[in-house]
Amino acid sequence: MPPRTLTGLIISTSLAACDAGAGASGAGPDVVVETRGDTTVVRTLSGSVWGAAARLVPQLSIGEVEGPEELLFGAIGSIAVDDDGRVYVLDRQALNVRGFDADGAHIETLGGPGEGPGELSTTGSLAVLPGGRVAAQDPLNMRIQVYGPEPNETEAWSYDAGAFVLPFKPLFVDRLGRILVAAPQSPVPGDVVEQVAVLGADGVQQDTLVPPRGDFEPPAVEVYVPMFERSVTSPVPLTARRHWTLNPDGHFVTGVSTDYRIDVEGDAGVLRIERVYEPVAVSEAERSYYREDTTRSMRLTQPDWSWNGPPIPETKPPFRGLIAGRDGRIWVRVWTDAYRLENEDYDPDNPRSDPVTWPSPLRYDVFEPDGTYLGAVVPPEGFADYPQPVFDGDNVWAVTRDALGVERVVRFRIEVGG
Repeated sequence: MPPRTLTGLIISTSLAACDAGAGASGAGPDVVVETRGDTTVVRTLSGSVWGAAARLVPQLSIGEVEGPEELLFGAIGSIAVDDDGRVYVLDRQALNVRGFDADGAHIETLGGPGEGPGELSTTGSLAVLPGGRVAAQDPLNMRIQVYGPEPNETEAWSYDAGAFVLPFKPLFVDRLGRILVAAPQSPVPGDVVEQVAVLGADGVQQDTLVPPRGDFEPPAVEVYVPMFERSVTSPVPLTARRHWTLNPDGHFVTGVSTDYRIDVEGDAGVLRIERVYEPVAVSEAERSYYREDTTRSMRLTQPDWSWNGPPIPETKPPFRGLIAGRDGRIWVRVWTDAYRLENEDYDPDNPRSDPVTWPSPLRYDVFEPDGTYLGAVVPPEGFADYPQPVFDGDNVWAVTRDALGVERVVRFRIEVGG
């Protein structure tokens, strides 16, 4: 149930749950809703629909330590899911795509290493197109390999990109069946301009979209790069960033993490999601780690480099990533308290190897497409945020890694309580 409005403003204290199957508490959040021109602001002051942090309960696992080749994953680079629950897995090591039915049974293997029709030389991300076709991005060749709908049927769609940004943005497919692929340009060496190429169902480029940028520039340090014969900037760790993704309607979802404010574009205007939050503190030890790590990294390029930007902040930004689910829900990856972890694989002879790290446990805030705050989801240990999970209602598909580094694709179900 969306928040109600009355003359543009209301405080609602009893928003009903949109899916009782998730175990909602029934006591909703305190929300302010107001209209500012073509922008509707939904601001959560406190509380949530679920009333407590939700957990992810595994329902299905695909992948083995030993077994048939199709169940042995080398390095999973992307996953995609269709409307019938079939799962497709892009393996960066094998350079192929493996399809599994909703029960986890292997149904087909697509592609393979090479430069020929249907073959992959590099891997980016994966998407499922209407009609059963599967699209796999080959980013260094700036093309998309499309498989199906008939067996052994392949096409190669090209797009223009003048730069590469790691990690690669996932492929997006909107409700019109168009495929949207990040195609950044680099008009000046070292500078990147983000763009999105829009390809129709026939693979022909129809449009180019540019994510909203505004006047925000992230706090940064500078380093001289001899290859470019000039200085370039690098963001200061733990500072605000500009984040964007695309929702199933093909509209941008953007946010600058100086504040907990996320804009969802739409045909009729903008929905702005805001939330009151408690900033996460950064310990002195964590700040020292990031400063030393940045200094060591910069000196690999400029040996006499010294800190020349703003200090590492004492509190973290409210969020660090945005994902739109297949159902239009907005998943906000938020910052959490970090902890010191000894690096068992530390190599003192490798300048990029750290003796310790400061991981921050995963946590997502989940909002309905109308801005209603459902609550937080805390994934279990081993849940990977890369490759990007797939969210669809109360189902979540993600890659997990066990203590031995074995990768699996797991389907989870959101549950609250218990």
